[in-house]
Amino acid sequence: MIRMRRILASIGVIAILFAYSGMVFASGGAGISPDEALAKLVDGNTRFVEGKQAQKDVGNNRRTELTKGQQPFAVILSCSDSRVPPEHIFDQGLGDIFVVRVAGNVADSIELGSVEYAVEHLGSPLILVLGHQMCGAVKATVAGGKPEGNIGSIVKKIEPAVKKAKAQVKDKDKVLDAAILENTKNTAAALTQKSAIIKHLVEEKKVKIAAGVYNMSTGKVELVEAASSGKAESSHESSHEHAHAEHSHAGH
Repeated sequence: MIRMRRILASIGVIAILFAYSGMVFASGGAGISPDEALAKLVDGNTRFVEGKQAQKDVGNNRRTELTKGQQPFAVILSCSDSRVPPEHIFDQGLGDIFVVRVAGNVADSIELGSVEYAVEHLGSPLILVLGHQMCGAVKATVAGGKPEGNIGSIVKKIEPAVKKAKAQVKDKDKVLDAAILENTKNTAAALTQKSAIIKHLVEEKKVKIAAGVYNMSTGKVELVEAASSGKAESSHESSHEHAHAEHSHAGH
């Protein structure tokens, strides 16, 4: 009898844990379409540019509400530059956008995993890759030389964009802006090239990928056409990710 009670107690604990994990990780999403999400960002940026920011609830009521879960309507993959805070640029409040920031707005496995979490488990319908003028990471890559420490891993990600910009732009004064644009587009393309999960959601039209470049002087984000994603990498790792994505979505 005592053993049976212990088994039942264990089952109860497991049930509670599963219920809790479902509450945290299986959000119903923002409840809007990708295009509607993009329109919200554009409208917010317009308010920011015009200095007409909306009043936001950042008090106790909103904080308490967010302890129950989050449903961000967009994912912003942006540079870590202190002058480019996405929440301010798009005039959004607590819990509205899921922000992933890294110098040079590049996408490696860590950044991709963060984006995957937002679109698959939180239900965010939009991913916006945000580059910006005068990006220090891109500028350093344009300048060349051997970067110190782990900065080299960031430079390596940006180098293809710089190489293309230098080949296409003859005016040296315009190379930086061209490289920033190309780097932003390349990162947007990498989302589906290197993530089977994101690629699947985009193909199902549940998620949209957009790209934009922030103007440091005006505050405006100019949307740009993202580079073609092409075919996903045919490596063993990509095949493994694809299998994982199919298994994951089969259970949804």
